[in-house]
Amino acid sequence: MKAYVIKAKKIVTVSKKGSIENGAMVVRFGKVREVGKWEMIKQQFADLEVIDCSNHIITPSLVDCHTHLLEYGPSTLYPVANATHFMAGNALLLQALLSGITAIGEQISGQPQGDFSIEDYREVVRSLPINVSFAATSISTYLKTITTNNSITKPKDIEKGDLTNPMLVFQLARESDYPGENLFINVPPANFIMKQGPKAGEFMYTISELKDIVKTFHTLNKKIGVHVAGEEGIRMALEANVDVLHHAHGITTELIILAAIQGTKIVATPLGGTHLPPNSPENIVELTVHNIPVSIATDAYLPPDPNVSWLPFQDQKLRGPEVLMEIAHPAMQLLKQQNFDENKILALLTANPAQILGKEKLFGSLAKGMDANFLVSEGIPGLEITDVNKIKAVYYKGEKVISRN
Repeated sequence: MKAYVIKAKKIVTVSKKGSIENGAMVVRFGKVREVGKWEMIKQQFADLEVIDCSNHIITPSLVDCHTHLLEYGPSTLYPVANATHFMAGNALLLQALLSGITAIGEQISGQPQGDFSIEDYREVVRSLPINVSFAATSISTYLKTITTNNSITKPKDIEKGDLTNPMLVFQLARESDYPGENLFINVPPANFIMKQGPKAGEFMYTISELKDIVKTFHTLNKKIGVHVAGEEGIRMALEANVDVLHHAHGITTELIILAAIQGTKIVATPLGGTHLPPNSPENIVELTVHNIPVSIATDAYLPPDPNVSWLPFQDQKLRGPEVLMEIAHPAMQLLKQQNFDENKILALLTANPAQILGKEKLFGSLAKGMDANFLVSEGIPGLEITDVNKIKAVYYKGEKVISRN
């Protein structure tokens, strides 16, 4: 279908137009042509076919800007070999689409069980109906010893000293699409459940080394993101002028204010992912109150942190894209109680993570000229609904890719 009008009970645009009751949107060649009141749209575009979703809400589709679906997810969830690795990865991308997510930010760090380059992953997703941005990363984890891998050197372990090798850093910056977890400032436990082992949280860089690496990224006109938790590590990242903090678990009010002044963005991960307790609803609200365009991401696949009260899970089963709305819900509800507009609240799952990916002019909101990536659902995702089955349709560049009757 090259062009059509789709009407809804309400369209939450996450744009300057805000929410439009009895709204309609014109889609032409995969792009949003116009958004407005149904009465206006039906007169201006009377010749176009109409898709009637009058009992539902239309919103931008969701964006999960911090995932491990394609590299670590396959072997974590399935007994795959190299020959079936990408088949499993595609299955996980389908799970993301089923969950209303049409764009992800994926970390590539040299998965020790494979020998795939970041270009291999780019090629696999090129024709799929989902937008994937890749962050080239150096990842350090702790189980019995600290293990470090890198997307450039691929499956072999590297020494701590190699992390600051100028040539390796240059290649890392050049290969990275967006500021994901390019560096791990401190080390998380390898099972990603909060356990205070003797090495968990250990720093991998000095402030001088970190400043040099940031300078390399910025010289190449690339933004840099880091995995970081704890007051000391976050302060180091801000001093080095890092662009995006992933996790930022344990951030203080003082550091939130400093991040806001510097224009540093934060990707909150309520499921976990570091050696410290994850972002609470109150923490996410405080970030938003200080005008930091915070994004909420799954860091999937992860087991939920068992020591927090705001997560709805009763076991340590690995969770993925299907829980994005659930983990965002407590913070989004708290923002609503503080009278934040629903468009600004929904931006935590749409426009803000699109900005992290550097694609805010393509998707994340519904405005003229944007890709027609949108959801038809029974309520506002994350705010009013958390069950993926209440997302009735997922559209990617104007084409319906998921349909639930």
